[in-house]
Amino acid sequence: MKSIQSRDNPFYKGLVKLTGSTRQRNKSSQTLLDGAHLLAAYLDAGMLPQHILSNAAASHDAEIAALLKRAGDVPVTQLDDKLFAELSELKTLTGILALIDIPRPNAAQSSFALLLEDIQDPGNLGSMLRSSAAAGCDAVFLSSGCADAWSPKVLRAAMGGHFALRIYEQQDLQDVAKAFHGTLLATSLQATRSLYDCDLRGHVAFLVGNEGAGLSAGLLKLATQQATIPMPGKIESLNAAAAAAICLFEAVRQRSLL
Repeated sequence: MKSIQSRDNPFYKGLVKLTGSTRQRNKSSQTLLDGAHLLAAYLDAGMLPQHILSNAAASHDAEIAALLKRAGDVPVTQLDDKLFAELSELKTLTGILALIDIPRPNAAQSSFALLLEDIQDPGNLGSMLRSSAAAGCDAVFLSSGCADAWSPKVLRAAMGGHFALRIYEQQDLQDVAKAFHGTLLATSLQATRSLYDCDLRGHVAFLVGNEGAGLSAGLLKLATQQATIPMPGKIESLNAAAAAAICLFEAVRQRSLL
């Protein structure tokens, strides 16, 4: 096992850039997974990382040892705790990081999808990806105004959901919507039809807009249905990630009745 003890190491300096820069992640088409859970999800999806980074404590962790065994011949480099901590945003070190190539899926038809317009909060985006994966979506399309789907915060919030989805970034959502063969549903406080009265059993894509501004007028016009989520309480709106999850799992409920 190799070790790095200097932050001047060229390979290490590249990793530091990767953790803090969307531009660098896009340029290299790589990112870092922080923690055993994310690495396990990546391996479960049938993929292998390019490199694994650990700290000294990892050698005494049975879960990490099992992951290293599963990773086979993937190179492993040990970092001291200070260097490891510079690559992680977590207060408690996980002991393991994995350098991966960002999956870039080919164009494909989708039958159950989310179209996300300008979702800017990493936690919201990660939650939506996690919900999408749990609901069985096959694709998520992100506009150019969305947060970086492969940033550390989004990866943590999605808890491995990335690796059960095809994620398309930097998309013209109006073009995606026009090409979708099925129901395009947008939630709206002004809609007169309840989500629970909509037929969500066929091909369906949910349109989700920015946390503050909502959907743009152009994308909203392309919705084949608009619906409201019934809220009998005294709150006038829902968090975007919560609204998306409700829509996704209403579709799951309806499909389970077939």
